[in-house]
Amino acid sequence: MKIISWNVNGLRSAWKKGFLDWFKKEHADIVCLQEVRADKKDLVEDLRKIKGYHSYFNSAVKPGYSGVAIYTKEKPLKIVTEIGMERFDKEARVLKLKYPNFTLFNFYLPHGGREKENLIYKLKSYQKILKQLKRIKHENVVLAGDFNVAHKEIDLARPVQNKNNTMFTAKEREQIDKIIELGFIDSFRLFNKTEGNYTWWPFFYNAREKNIGWRIDYLFISKTLKKNLKTAFIRNNVLGSDHCPAGLVLSCL
Repeated sequence: MKIISWNVNGLRSAWKKGFLDWFKKEHADIVCLQEVRADKKDLVEDLRKIKGYHSYFNSAVKPGYSGVAIYTKEKPLKIVTEIGMERFDKEARVLKLKYPNFTLFNFYLPHGGREKENLIYKLKSYQKILKQLKRIKHENVVLAGDFNVAHKEIDLARPVQNKNNTMFTAKEREQIDKIIELGFIDSFRLFNKTEGNYTWWPFFYNAREKNIGWRIDYLFISKTLKKNLKTAFIRNNVLGSDHCPAGLVLSCL
């Protein structure tokens, strides 16, 4: 089973840049998208209905903002679109799909703001999510999405310059620590412990060409799935967004 996560920075924009060609080449079983920024009804037919897939969207109350989506070959048993936190839920930052043998979360965590104006909101979002994850940490769970935090110094090109900046403050990094302390595994780091592997690049200073990036998109798995994990990867050659796709492959559950 191949699961891929990608912050597309606007699905309609990504579609114009070859999203469907990429999608068809990947042959993924599940594709989780963040920052979709569109209602399903506003998308072209080719995006609403991709042959062989069921599609589920959670769109923000504010038009053209935030939002997550999942394309999946297997129809889930249950769909959840909220965590019980008003602002977070209005911004459509989660899709939870329950399958017979595992549960999948697709998250788009808040950024926090360049001036840290939304940092408290971001940390409260993590706290709410962590409480829920604590209850299911012994089940088969996959956490995919844009977590908007670079966990370790290896996860960004310029850690010293950014040590006090949003997405790399100590309090934000602690939230990823807490996910791992619950028993979840950073799938990519299980296979690749080298630097220079990023999933997001700023638009300025030709950052992507220079690979001045951040790894802020993750796929975590519960310990119960470690034996099923075959590989994990980052598709840093895929364009169409300021992020690139990341994914993993699990043996049949």
